[in-house]
Amino acid sequence: MKYNINLTKEIYTNKLSCYDDVKNFILEGEAIISFKNNKMIMENAIEPTSDKNPNFVLWCEKVFPSDVLIEWQFKPIREPGLCMLFFSAAGKNGKSIFDKTISERTGDYPQYHHGDINAFHVSYFRRKKQQERAFHTCNLRKSYGFHLVAQGGDPVPDVKDIVDMYTCAIIKKNNIIKFFINELEIFSFEDDAVKYGELLKGGNIGFRQMAPLIAEYSNLKVYEI
Repeated sequence: MKYNINLTKEIYTNKLSCYDDVKNFILEGEAIISFKNNKMIMENAIEPTSDKNPNFVLWCEKVFPSDVLIEWQFKPIREPGLCMLFFSAAGKNGKSIFDKTISERTGDYPQYHHGDINAFHVSYFRRKKQQERAFHTCNLRKSYGFHLVAQGGDPVPDVKDIVDMYTCAIIKKNNIIKFFINELEIFSFEDDAVKYGELLKGGNIGFRQMAPLIAEYSNLKVYEI
């Protein structure tokens, strides 16, 4: 059984293969999004040396339930940089993350962990800072706040040794979160709903990149557990 869980049904699938696949996605910040060989390629549109924030987030417009398996394929093309997936993202007080009354977001990270939304964020292929390049980890943070709640070793090699795409997966069931790369469990987190705030339920999914990373994405799938 894949990931050792019972999947009730596939509730969303997106090949991320062409512009039509992401026409309803919401981009925060500036990015160059292109497609080649039926894969979505994302890179920064603003140079890291600019005075403007060069990082960005691309949100799927759909709201997903609390207990899900989220799976996507990823391949880094240029480093350094960093990749992240936001999930269970919801506005405070029951609002949508796209509600016009909550604070604007433009891809700058503090807007996401100390803004008007709550979310989990898993970061992987962390190659931005020198210490991240020297010791590769995947991190799970919970917000509101900047709470590092789980961490594990990152098995993805540097770009020069990449030969194929990697399958990433998040399982969120009740108060347990697990992260996998190519079905290898990277970390697990049990949320007590006290130390880092109340349990997060359903919400949106968003891809974040830090410049100057370029990466390919494909085959986003969400299953209800």
